[in-house]
Amino acid sequence: MEVSSKLTVGLIINPYAGIGGALALKGSDGADIREKALSAGAEKKASKRAETALQLLQPYKQQLNFVTAENEMGADSLNTLGFSFESVYSAAESPSSPEDTKKAVSAIIAHKVDILLFAGGDGTARDIYEMVPEQQLVLGIPAGVKIHSGVYAISPTAAGRVIEKILQGELSSIHNADVMDIDEEAFRKGTVKARRFGEMSVPAELEYVQAVKMGGKESDELVLDDIAAEVIERVDDELLVMGSGSTVEAVMQAMGHENTLLGVDLVQDDNLLASDVTESRLYDEVSQHKTGSIKLVITLIGGQGHLFGRGNQQLSPRVIRHIGKDNIWVVATKTKLQALNNKPLRVDTGDAELDSSLSGTIRVITGYHDEVLMPVAAVN
Repeated sequence: MEVSSKLTVGLIINPYAGIGGALALKGSDGADIREKALSAGAEKKASKRAETALQLLQPYKQQLNFVTAENEMGADSLNTLGFSFESVYSAAESPSSPEDTKKAVSAIIAHKVDILLFAGGDGTARDIYEMVPEQQLVLGIPAGVKIHSGVYAISPTAAGRVIEKILQGELSSIHNADVMDIDEEAFRKGTVKARRFGEMSVPAELEYVQAVKMGGKESDELVLDDIAAEVIERVDDELLVMGSGSTVEAVMQAMGHENTLLGVDLVQDDNLLASDVTESRLYDEVSQHKTGSIKLVITLIGGQGHLFGRGNQQLSPRVIRHIGKDNIWVVATKTKLQALNNKPLRVDTGDAELDSSLSGTIRVITGYHDEVLMPVAAVN
């Protein structure tokens, strides 16, 4: 049985990031600064920094789909390194502007990228932050003069390594990191005025010791309690479609509801609406709700990694399509994920087009305010 999975990566490069650094201009924000730097012979280095990160990914070309902008904003670097890509934005003028960055980001994330990789500095991070939705995963390649934001890898090589780990199926934790910037005008006068603009979701290196079950159940129960607490905190007034499995059962028990271990239950507003529903009943229920007002809580089959197609056929293609990938909450312990030995989560709905759309990556709730990023692959 062949498992196929590709990672869709958005790439955007601010070609003028860092251009003022070597000339002691304390940043690169503003067309006047860029013009001054270029007239003084400044070298554009952001593309080279991005290519340093991308070079590490060349062995994985067949596993990568890139979505980018034309010319120096991404396409040139991908062409240089021999990656295939789709270009979805072209700046009207050269040099490109922060407005071009924002427009390119909108065009790229419309293609549902798993992660948005961008090269720039704090000004670029601010532009990205203004445009990406809250749950969009991003990672910065440091290429600017100002790198105060926590959304950047420590080096271009480190950025490439993070993507490589995701491609290799290693657990990648997710956390929110600050988007910071300083007032360049004040900085040029010797005053540092830093400001926090918000935060974005970034992958972080996951540090943990391989868990050894000691009598097994007590430590597992604590983790399951944390997972349940996270799900309960997230719930507002959505219709909850609760899948099968012991991890979901722990969530149901924490909610105070009876659970169908090998079935699908419906919960809303702290009420158990229906137990062990059929596919037909389930579709009738979800079709009465708008996409976005439904959350599907599921876990994977231990040792196999299947999310769909094994023991939960009530979750049919039409049900899953109506709910939407963005509204699927996968819950699992890290021990359970580690037992997959770097294999991806699997989807086998019987609908090849749907399986393809579900492939890529997905966040898995592994504790209270604790998530990891896992690859998802269609079974061919």
